[in-house]
Amino acid sequence: MYKIISLFSGCGGLDLGFKNAGFKVIWANEYDSDIWETYQANHLDTFLDKRDIRNIPLDDIPDCDGIIGGPPCQAWSEGGKMLGLRDDRGQRFYDYIRILSLKKPSFFVVENVPGMLMEKHKEAFDNFTQMFIDAGYRLSFSMLNAADFRIPQERNRIFFVGIRNDKGWSFEFPQPYVEEKIILKRAIGDIIEIPNFYVDDKVSEHKSRINHDCYSGIYDSKYMSRNRVRSWNETSFTIQALAKNAPIHPQAPKMDFVNVNKRVFVPGKEHLYRRLSVRECARIQTFPDRFHFIYTNVKAGYKMVGNAVPVRLAHAIAKTLMVQLSQFG
Repeated sequence: MYKIISLFSGCGGLDLGFKNAGFKVIWANEYDSDIWETYQANHLDTFLDKRDIRNIPLDDIPDCDGIIGGPPCQAWSEGGKMLGLRDDRGQRFYDYIRILSLKKPSFFVVENVPGMLMEKHKEAFDNFTQMFIDAGYRLSFSMLNAADFRIPQERNRIFFVGIRNDKGWSFEFPQPYVEEKIILKRAIGDIIEIPNFYVDDKVSEHKSRINHDCYSGIYDSKYMSRNRVRSWNETSFTIQALAKNAPIHPQAPKMDFVNVNKRVFVPGKEHLYRRLSVRECARIQTFPDRFHFIYTNVKAGYKMVGNAVPVRLAHAIAKTLMVQLSQFG
């Protein structure tokens, strides 16, 4: 069994996908205290280091066969300020590469947002890829859409996969699956319970369906500037980390167009409009229902789910990697 460590682990979507493919995650690092309890409750066989990655002595990080992780994406996200390396979070990429260069595992996997590919970040992107190569790895790179891998949402993400030079081979990414895309009816159609609604109040004990909690704060003008509803027979919009940006449940009709900067809920149907709950978002991210997200503020639940790598997409990468490791060593 290949032993791997996980950096910038979040709640562990990437980790779970790799575990499901037969890898053993022996050590993980996550600095966000909102996530610790959730990670530990769902990854019982993994040691979670809670320190700032910049302050962890290399000797405290175990030797491993591989490193996986998704350095913070906010600095590159098209939904943010896109400050790149001018954002301290953008520089965490260097910490990943520093640990990789010193531990020298057989392989690594990095996930991040497609905003990294924008022209304004070209210098940083080229620098990162060269640093992976200089660290001694044959680098493969691709942008994958989660919807192509039986995941019920449109979600484009970039992946870097490196194989250490002495292994003598390069990783080949999985091809999109040929099956029909998974639609919302199939993904969440069986969740018929009314969710628990919260804004900033403390989340109470779950009584029926775990994590079926829904943010009911105001819809700002940016949110109302375009349609936020996908129907039951479509795949979802991308699940985001901000509660206020969660898509609207498909029970509602698509929003009425007013002008290029404004849409409204269909008059007389306003009661049908609510955001997807944390559990519904987790389903769309292909987390199993047994995966328990632990939080006291519903916004933290959305953050954990939205920042995660979809489990099934992680599994597709991991399963392909496992096959190639078995073939080539």
